[in-house]
Amino acid sequence: MTSTTTLNDDARLAAMFATPHGTLHLDSAAHGPRLRGVQAAAEATLAESIAPWRIGMQAWNDAIERVRSLAACFFEGDAFDGDGDGVALVPSAGYALSLAARNLQLGAGDKVLVLAGQFPSNLLPWQQRCAETGASLVEVRRAPGQDWTGAVLAALEADPAIRVLALPQAHWHDGALLDLDRISAQARACDAALVLDLSQSLGALPADVSRWQPQFAVAVGHKWLLGSYGLAYLWVAPHWREHGRPLEQNWFAREHDAAMASPLQPPAYRPGARRFDAGGIAHAQKLAMAAVALAQLQAWGVAGLSQALGTRTAAFDAVLREYGLEDWITPGHAPHLLGLRPPPERIDTAAQALAAAGAVFTRRHGLLRIAPHLQVTVAQMRVLAERVVAAAQKHP
Repeated sequence: MTSTTTLNDDARLAAMFATPHGTLHLDSAAHGPRLRGVQAAAEATLAESIAPWRIGMQAWNDAIERVRSLAACFFEGDAFDGDGDGVALVPSAGYALSLAARNLQLGAGDKVLVLAGQFPSNLLPWQQRCAETGASLVEVRRAPGQDWTGAVLAALEADPAIRVLALPQAHWHDGALLDLDRISAQARACDAALVLDLSQSLGALPADVSRWQPQFAVAVGHKWLLGSYGLAYLWVAPHWREHGRPLEQNWFAREHDAAMASPLQPPAYRPGARRFDAGGIAHAQKLAMAAVALAQLQAWGVAGLSQALGTRTAAFDAVLREYGLEDWITPGHAPHLLGLRPPPERIDTAAQALAAAGAVFTRRHGLLRIAPHLQVTVAQMRVLAERVVAAAQKHP
């Protein structure tokens, strides 16, 4: 059951999450916090699993299609009735991006553009595909004062051999944003395919595949979509829904009755992106958790949720600016995700101050990644920043 709690009621929003008392979970970029409703759905489904024979095929299929339709909404801007035909259910981003790499045509001399420091799930499949085809990678780095959008556009303009752009919407290190409206327009002008890993943005930032026109776009369910590990969502462009090659062959992606008859010739794929559904997706517990999480996010609305998360990181940033630590803030970071960049000699002090206040965060690549959700209030974010400032002043 979804809650109608408004996004400006910090106390009631925090109470909707099952985060242990005294812990400030700032690591939604690694794993989203658990909604109490999602926890309840998981427990109820686990209890029901003692009698699996009571769960019929139709119930399983209905659960899958509900999650598929809900997930589709998040790829399509402000849609409240998503095109389920466009979404496949898969176990991970790496699975989905390996599928994308397998389907897109590459040859000797072609190039695939990636960002420096890109998450492995959207790098390893392209490394493998390039090794198989004779294509090569272009690793984009930012010049001083340049943002990722400018760096990508410059690389695309400079190298006509780029055939694929494999990109996020927000960099996983520090939340630095990419302008996918500008990038996608230039990609189309250059006849380059766009492949998106939205794992660090879908559910926290508005997305619109109708504007961006990627060939494939994926997001894992356990981060900003507040579900469980092992269930991810792959949006597939219309061409591939008819002509794409799945990574695996399983009966669930085919016409069920025909497949179960074990014919010598394979039966037709199910319609739309369902041909890419992975085996084992009919996992009742994961589906139940996903349905509750996605419905709640939809009830809040991604645009309003993005703004609410932005008030939290903005409060943190404001304190740092007030005390002259503006250069610690990642410029142009996403509303929901930032990288705190103390000087190397002060990063231990800042990390210790956050940990002493009960904060859970990721330290990697010379920065502290701060990624709160609604269970952390604006006031708490301000206090955390004050703790960091106090520690920095004590140990200059």
